[in-house]
Amino acid sequence: MKKLLTIVGARPQIIKAAALSRTIAAKYAGKIREFILHTGQHYDENMSQVFFDELHIPRPDYQLNVGSASHGEQTARMIIGIEEKLRQLSPDFLVLYGDTNSTLAGAIAAAKVLVPIVHIEAGLRSFNKTMPEEINRIMADHVSTLLFSPTATGIKNLVREGFRKETKPPYSADNPAIFHCGDVMYDNSLHFATAAEKQSKILEKHQLEKGNFVLATIHRNNNTDEPQRLTAIFGTLQQIAAEENIQMLLPLHPRTSGLLQKNLPADLYEKIMQNQNLILAPPVSFLDMVQLEKNARLIITDSGGVQKEAYFFGKPCIILRPQTEWVELVENGTAIIADADPKKIKKAFKHFSSDQQLTFPPIFGDGKAAEFICEKIIAS
Repeated sequence: MKKLLTIVGARPQIIKAAALSRTIAAKYAGKIREFILHTGQHYDENMSQVFFDELHIPRPDYQLNVGSASHGEQTARMIIGIEEKLRQLSPDFLVLYGDTNSTLAGAIAAAKVLVPIVHIEAGLRSFNKTMPEEINRIMADHVSTLLFSPTATGIKNLVREGFRKETKPPYSADNPAIFHCGDVMYDNSLHFATAAEKQSKILEKHQLEKGNFVLATIHRNNNTDEPQRLTAIFGTLQQIAAEENIQMLLPLHPRTSGLLQKNLPADLYEKIMQNQNLILAPPVSFLDMVQLEKNARLIITDSGGVQKEAYFFGKPCIILRPQTEWVELVENGTAIIADADPKKIKKAFKHFSSDQQLTFPPIFGDGKAAEFICEKIIAS
């Protein structure tokens, strides 16, 4: 019986963890026992607890409740709490997802007490070390024992950094194994798409017509905290919604919502509030998000996860960042990097509004990434 301690703390990690937890319960209950520790990195009720309830993930066994703080303070609190649980539980593996401060804290804590690390979503690189996520993912990869990459590009990145494609057990941080497993979020999207269609009422709530609205999400600090970037993005979205006469739904992170009035010019804020095509909404549940992504005409986002989910559902995507870790989307022509440049955002919108024949080959696996990961954990 392999004992796992899984670390979650941010909304995307909670969702990703659902795929592995569901697979363990269904197929590996006699071989794997999982404990979940929630760091509390996202502490808003709508940003975390609703996801545990809706996705039927087991309640966290442990809560750190670190809350919001500076990167250093938040990460330090998490390291202390995670290390304590590692010493108490002595798990066979610590499981980490993605690239948040929770990921970094888990990696440091486990490496110090010599607990092997499983890193899911390994090998992703934006090649922009000013992004906190880039630092977190690089550091987590380089102390991990089992690294699971969702794409072939991730494997190439790891090999470029000195990892070997073929290694033999016993695996360790000094002899790590890298695997191309597919994407656990693709597992989730396939699993929950039908449930979203049946249960979600988000389209009716906002009177959205299937295939005829834009979904936009903005939450990254460099977009929300810098008034110039925030003004460029929201000013452009406001213009597109008004001039193209298309509905645009923006589920807003609580932090983003609070910064709009503070960081936007008063006249632009007033235009946004009066634009009936621009719908500002509170955070939505996972099933509602799936329903929105599945039925949008186009998705505009600064989220790494939402870029990828747009691809899962065959939707073009405009990326509000200078780089992306999901380079395959851009190379395939289904996503365009526009950053916070109004001209690039408008140009990308017009490009995707024309009759483009986009194709979405299956680059994220077969929907069985979680099974693959479980098998490798058991065999290690």
